[in-house]
Amino acid sequence: MIVVSDTSPITNLAAVGLLELLHALYDRVIIPQAVYDEMASLGYQVPGTVEVQTFGWIESRAVSDRQRVEELQVDLDLGEAEAIILALELDAGLLLLDERRGRRVASDMG
Repeated sequence: MIVVSDTSPITNLAAVGLLELLHALYDRVIIPQAVYDEMASLGYQVPGTVEVQTFGWIESRAVSDRQRVEELQVDLDLGEAEAIILALELDAGLLLLDERRGRRVASDMG
């Protein structure tokens, strides 16, 4: 199963030392490039920063449909918008989002 994640599920699990739980449940977790960039280029570390750069089972991917991402950014941040569109593009079986608005938009989009 393809699993796509936004930033917060990764940072929250890493903060409590349970990021490996994702790997135990899923062979691979894909994050959109915006999520990778957000975590890797802050200039300081947040929980999960090192892991998204070094764990082989966390993979970053670019979104193809930039126009749809921009449309979603009216209501969502870039990472959430890219996660939703990437999940649709990859026909992901699971999308990990923590914000209610993002989950609602993702649900409405299928």
